[in-house]
Amino acid sequence: MVNTNTINARILSRMFLAGARNLESKKEWINELNVFPVPDGDTGTNMTLTIMSAASEVTALTDPDMEALSKAISSGSLRGARGNSGVILSQLLRGFTRSVQKSRELDAPAIAAAMEKAVETAYKAVMKPKEGTILTVAREAAARASELAPQAENLDEFFREILACAEETLLRTPEMLPVLKEAGVVDSGGQGLLEVLRGAMDGYLGKEVDYSDFAPGTGPKVTKITPQAEADIKFGYCTEFIILLNQELPEEEEREFKKFLNSIGDSIVLVADDEIVKVHVHTNHPGQAIERALTYGALSRMKIDNMREEHQEKLIKDAERLAREQKEQDEAAAAEVKKTEQPLKEYGFISVSAGQGLTEIFKDLGVDYLIEGGQTMNPSTEDMLRAIGKVPAKTVYIFPNNKNIVLAANQARDLTEDKEIIVVPTSTIPQGITALISFVPEKSSRENAEAMEEAISKVRTGQITYAVRDTRLEEKEIHEGDMMGIGDHGILAVGRERAQVAMDTIARMMDEESEVISVYYGADVSGEEAQELQKRIEGEYPDCEVELSRGGQPIYYYIISVE
Repeated sequence: MVNTNTINARILSRMFLAGARNLESKKEWINELNVFPVPDGDTGTNMTLTIMSAASEVTALTDPDMEALSKAISSGSLRGARGNSGVILSQLLRGFTRSVQKSRELDAPAIAAAMEKAVETAYKAVMKPKEGTILTVAREAAARASELAPQAENLDEFFREILACAEETLLRTPEMLPVLKEAGVVDSGGQGLLEVLRGAMDGYLGKEVDYSDFAPGTGPKVTKITPQAEADIKFGYCTEFIILLNQELPEEEEREFKKFLNSIGDSIVLVADDEIVKVHVHTNHPGQAIERALTYGALSRMKIDNMREEHQEKLIKDAERLAREQKEQDEAAAAEVKKTEQPLKEYGFISVSAGQGLTEIFKDLGVDYLIEGGQTMNPSTEDMLRAIGKVPAKTVYIFPNNKNIVLAANQARDLTEDKEIIVVPTSTIPQGITALISFVPEKSSRENAEAMEEAISKVRTGQITYAVRDTRLEEKEIHEGDMMGIGDHGILAVGRERAQVAMDTIARMMDEESEVISVYYGADVSGEEAQELQKRIEGEYPDCEVELSRGGQPIYYYIISVE
């Protein structure tokens, strides 16, 4: 047992990097905790990319003091923040480091005060905080730390009690957010924060943590797998399955099962409740894991991937991507030189887009800089700052076009000092298009912002995609492979045939004042199929104007708006 009353910058650095590593190792599992069973769960990815951005800056430091360490963590996470969960994590880290940056060593009261400051900072960043989320887990852990700090005799027990409180709070999140309970999951952001805390505890205890993926610099390292590294992979098969228990698994038997999995592999994730057990393990003997699991019940959702084969594919993809990025960087540098010779114009536009067709639409509407991204890959605050720097305008409007990107855009706005930045809180692509159409050059920036927000409030959006798992949500039975129509505030329609689901979704969005129906068809929909849908809509709503455009977006077969 570690028995100490204080930690210094060296120990805090080790704890932070261990927390980042543990989060990174669990990111795909956290992604699967998405409430909606859609193929774009990204909480784990967003939080990982956020903390990895900070981790890369921390590893670039040599024997840092608390102030240098705090700056690296805060700056790296703020600029690397992606998605709402990533921005909230960055704000938690920002608040914590602001509290400790002038200290040489931290005792329990100082750590508790920093946790309280972290929570205060994060809550301020969210306009309408919800209970049952990452914020709740952070707040309850901080409150427990403050309660324990005055009597804490050593940090070992202090940290264990905080971790236990965070775990217990996370398990209660479904009781605070009914949508979590109905979906049968805990809050994914809260789970991500818990994994950071668990990893930090391992770092504090001095457990061996591999930091090789943390490259010095300003962003997460792209790990390049060489043939030798491929050959050196210790356990070659990523094995996942769900056990449908014959009877409840006692805690003692659960521990024995974990012990067995550890004996044949690593990267163990085992989550059990009364009826099922979710298992993830990297091993060279997936059959042994399966045979042991069969003694507890039937198996479902079995998945075995050859990681060595995946690494080889990744090597090729990385090489192609790096070549493409280098070309883009060269072109951007040349464009930047040209722009420096131009005077600033009065206003400019930045928009997030996903899909070639949508990108062309935004360009035609006068957008100066397009950030590739959206639901499957949320741009970071650094991406936003880079875009702001490339738009030669005194006032720059940003259209996030996704509710999970708004916080990162706001963070970029707050970090910009030499331009007026206006974030128009567009939650969907159609809202972004409507906002741009509403812009009037003769109006002031504030008048335009108000007019845009008024315009987007009248846009209702539905997106058609498919379910990746069975669930029950909003009193709807959803099965893997079903088509779903997801509206601004929940699921509007479910069915097996996507055109019919699109029609059902539109029906839920229509009202007596509806005049225009816009349909953007995705990369997996042919023009002929989209035109057939257009005809059905025109037949059903003859008094409405129906506009059809190729969006080319991934994941979503159709994005539909009603105004």
